[in-house]
Amino acid sequence: KFRVCIFGALEVPAHCLCRSGQSSDVPFPQGSTDYFLSSGDKIRFFFEKGVFDEKGNFLVPPEKSVNKIGHAGSMTFAPLQTLARSLGLQMPVVVQSMYIFKQPHFGGEVSPHQDASFLYTEPLGRVLGVWIAVEDATLENGCLWFIPGSHTSGVSRRMVRAPVGSVPGTSFLGSEPARDNSLFVPTPVQRGALVLIHGEVVHKSKQNLSDHSRQAYTFHLMEASGTTWSPDNWLQPTAELPFPPLYT
Repeated sequence: KFRVCIFGALEVPAHCLCRSGQSSDVPFPQGSTDYFLSSGDKIRFFFEKGVFDEKGNFLVPPEKSVNKIGHAGSMTFAPLQTLARSLGLQMPVVVQSMYIFKQPHFGGEVSPHQDASFLYTEPLGRVLGVWIAVEDATLENGCLWFIPGSHTSGVSRRMVRAPVGSVPGTSFLGSEPARDNSLFVPTPVQRGALVLIHGEVVHKSKQNLSDHSRQAYTFHLMEASGTTWSPDNWLQPTAELPFPPLYT
């Protein structure tokens, strides 16, 4: 390990010297590493692909190297409690949270996916993404794109944990079908906008090649009443940090 000065002292584990090779395929960097799989109850840093050289030296300013911070965390959700109640959620819990940087010039693309592929529940339809624009999200800096109506077609694949000690630590059941790019609709929003994302809607974002970052804070809610969280999901609650309730 070595330390750099970024947001205070930051430890960079050796396996973080490059982003997961799956970066263009799944929305979770480091998806096959213990560092990622054990991050559900911790605050950890995940880096963009290509920001380190072979010796672990930064090729870009350290503050520009971070892809996201996740996945545990808590904050005051008072305004969102009102929103959740208006949607009829009875026992919403926060299953993960992330601060996404979408760095200028090389912020990685997120290929088409459904959140429920990674956050699977029975029955389906119990996961809701809450995406808050910290900065303007534009066509140039990598705004979200959606396929309208795609939330009605079920889940095409699932990412599941492999048995303990297996390499890689995750695998997929099913496959992601080819998507017609003409079906995607861009959703540029201004700073401060809140976007609700159905767990089964197909969405993506393009690489940020602009001069401006596209920072966002996002978290996922699950309606816990009458819902089973899959024990095969990569993310699992722990005794130290069970999924915190939204309502306090």
